[in-house]
Amino acid sequence: MTGRPTPPWRDERVLAWLAQLVVAAAVLAVVGYGAQSILADMRARGLAPGLAFLGNTAGFRIGEGPAFDGATDTYARAFGVGLVNTARVALAGVVLSTVLGLAVALGRLSGNPLVERLCLVYVDAFRNTPLVVQLIFWYQGVVLRLPPIADSLALGGTAGAAGGVQALAGGAAAPTAWVFLSQRGLALPALTADGLVLPALSRFSYTGGTVLSPELAALLIGLVAYTAAFVAEVIRGGILAVPHGQREAARALGLHDPQVMRRVVLPQALPVIVPPLTSQYLNLVKNSSLAIYVGFPDLFNVSLTIGNNTGQFVVVTAMIMAVYLGLSLATSLVMNLYNRRVQVVAR
Repeated sequence: MTGRPTPPWRDERVLAWLAQLVVAAAVLAVVGYGAQSILADMRARGLAPGLAFLGNTAGFRIGEGPAFDGATDTYARAFGVGLVNTARVALAGVVLSTVLGLAVALGRLSGNPLVERLCLVYVDAFRNTPLVVQLIFWYQGVVLRLPPIADSLALGGTAGAAGGVQALAGGAAAPTAWVFLSQRGLALPALTADGLVLPALSRFSYTGGTVLSPELAALLIGLVAYTAAFVAEVIRGGILAVPHGQREAARALGLHDPQVMRRVVLPQALPVIVPPLTSQYLNLVKNSSLAIYVGFPDLFNVSLTIGNNTGQFVVVTAMIMAVYLGLSLATSLVMNLYNRRVQVVAR
């Protein structure tokens, strides 16, 4: 004996589909109403919707990044310059925060009470302080308080700064150093086709090497110091997740502690480290938009200038959201592919 078919108005599957259609229709109605309101407001202000304004001459200057002439270049190129600057900061920040985070994590697990406490203080201090406050501190309280370029602080240099200026006046070769610090920014070595080129101090500037502007230096220092505190805890947690017996077995085979960490512990810790590490990289990419607080012309900063000049804030905001979404998805894709490679396959 077969039962009667369930009426459509009592079928759970039909009701579920109906509920989804109602929700989708409501969402589309809200989005459509909002879009119509925005378009009507733009027409009332004499603004044409679309991307045509990107072809107009920018008329403002960008002091950092690829070559840009505001008198002839367009808003589209200005947007591209901001995107390049954001990508530079994000890529450098990911690499440097990983290196610093690994060093701090190993310091917390070193067994040295002094090193462990110093690393713990660093982690607690930077994790529990707003990033905006840290950026302003590094820019206003540190970088801009450095000596003028004539009195640059030299780290690993061949001559002191004051002596270097005197040597230049006497016709001697300009002093070089691994790092120069001054109000003009940071001068660092550069890797070229001819090898490693150290920066040199001239009368009013640096020659050779790579020079970071005060704004870029403060932004990188702030982002790296802040993110590395979180990265350190992620790496430390991954290392602690490896069974202690693995280290004992490696030492029994005659491996030294650095070899044990590099060849045994870290490879097994990577599957635990990579997923939360991806979140920290995504946070760093999005936090780079705080560059406006130190005056660095990143994507967000340049886009605000474009919006102020054109009045196309709706379109510009949509472009900003699309770019950051793309950067986040690209970061997630790369990290997910890497995560698949480091996963331990049970045999």
